[in-house]
Order: sequence, then C-alpha cells, then structure tokens
Amino acid sequence: MFAKPANSSERAAPGEAARKPLAASFIAANVRLVGELVSDGDVQLDGALQGEARVDRLTLGETGSVDGSITGDSVEVRGRVRGQITARSVRLLSTADVEGDITHGEIVVEAGARFVGRSLRLETAPQALSIVTAAE
Repeated sequence: MFAKPANSSERAAPGEAARKPLAASFIAANVRLVGELVSDGDVQLDGALQGEARVDRLTLGETGSVDGSITGDSVEVRGRVRGQITARSVRLLSTADVEGDITHGEIVVEAGARFVGRSLRLETAPQALSIVTAAE
C-alpha cells in the first residue's frame, strides 16, 4: 500500500535475485588488521593493514597504511603503502607515500606524492597467436 514502486532500472532480471547496493566499509585509524582484507565493495581504510587487500575500490586515508599488496579495480592513496599495487585505476594524492611497484591501466600522481618503484602498464588481453608455416 505504501511501498515505493520499483523503478525499471532497479528490477532484477528474470531468474536473478535482487541485489542490494553495498554500503562502504570504514576501518578507523585505531584499527590494526593482520591478514587479508577482501571486499567486492568500497573500503575506506584509515587504520593499518599488514597483509593483502583485495577490494573493488580502496580509499587509503592519510592515517592509513598497508604493508603488503593491494589488488582492486580502483585504488586511491593518501597514506602509506609498502608493497605492490595492481589496479585498473590508481590515484596517488599529494600526501601519498608509496614504496613498491604499481601495475595500472591508468595512473594519476599529484604534486607532492612520494613514489619509489616502477610504474607498469596493465596489458590488455593478448591477441591469439597465429602460426605461419612455410609452403613446401
């Protein structure tokens, strides 16, 4: 009776369960994690992680730090990283301090950011190889 009508863009395809939008996860400055941080949503990390982060979208705050690898679709760094970053999109803001290689599709490095390592471009899927044989 008082329910909001479903918007056609919010309806699930036939046979699929409706998927709720995920809320962003926030890890405060007073939290220290050891191990893996895994999420298919957005994560704001203001605390410390010693280990691996595999997230869809990671925002590392000014007080945040990662000692280990980061893998995701989008990574924004304001804090400290000691380890490898692999993401389609990487942004190092002016307060970023990164030591390690960054593998990326696109990268933005603001003035003032500290980056010691290699910037490696993500390669697109390799094209099929064709074998050419000599005619006899």
